[in-house]
Amino acid sequence: MVWSRGQNLSVQRPFILLGFPGPQSLHVGLFLLFLVMYVLTVAGNLAIISLVGAHWRLQTPMYFFLCNLSFLEIWFTTAFVPKTLAIFVSQGGAISLAGCAAQMYFVFSLGLLAVMAYNCYLAICLPLRYGSLMTPGRVARLTLGSWLCGFSAITVPTALIVRLSFCGSHVINHFCDIAPWIVLSCTDTQAVELVSFDAFWVILGSCGVTLVSYAYIIAATIRIPSAQGRQCTFSICSSHLTVVLIWYSSTIFLHVRPSVESSLDLTKAVTVLNTIVTPVLNPFIYTLRNKDVKEALWRSIRGK
Repeated sequence: MVWSRGQNLSVQRPFILLGFPGPQSLHVGLFLLFLVMYVLTVAGNLAIISLVGAHWRLQTPMYFFLCNLSFLEIWFTTAFVPKTLAIFVSQGGAISLAGCAAQMYFVFSLGLLAVMAYNCYLAICLPLRYGSLMTPGRVARLTLGSWLCGFSAITVPTALIVRLSFCGSHVINHFCDIAPWIVLSCTDTQAVELVSFDAFWVILGSCGVTLVSYAYIIAATIRIPSAQGRQCTFSICSSHLTVVLIWYSSTIFLHVRPSVESSLDLTKAVTVLNTIVTPVLNPFIYTLRNKDVKEALWRSIRGK
């Protein structure tokens, strides 16, 4: 059958995700590495949710946010990693336009980081007012707002992408993201690029709240009279801030940068950092360095 140039063939033909170049030995190594990291991510976040649900001492606003973050992390990585593992096994993964758009939609937002930073700021900088400020209703509104802001920011770009026509190559030298769609489309992508750039303001706002909160936290920590207290707080905050900076810098690069075909290999590496490395760090940094969580985990292991 002969197709005209302006006809959208994406409905008829699947897209092919190339994955990573290199010899078979490299693919086997990456497959095992990604599989281990995915299992650790899912197991770690499920453990967090279970611990918080089982121990009343952990049922506070901070751990409520952590449970939401853990749930989002599982969702986040599951949208990306299983398909990546399948590509390593099959040496080329076919995926439909709808499936690719769904993967891109779910691998986007982690606005809960900003809410968690704000919660931490209130607990450290305004401890006497914390109970009156972080009421159950406000906690619920902050969490719901994070989910809505994160996913609404990618809704319009996704809706525009599924309306594009792809009449040439259906090979994606990347994973499902905005940049490859723009490179492959044979129709005008100006609207997609414009609304994708608008996502910058959502990301920047969330990043701004997070960084300002940590700036106040660091300033308050410096004023702690006890050297041991300062060291403990700095140790925890530095770990949190490292994860925050990795995630926001990689997300800003992926969703705000100009869509240039020659940079897709770099984008592929940044995507791995954003969707595999950062999620596996979160359960360990946000919980296992916390005394209450370690005590709850030890009680669970002992069966008490």
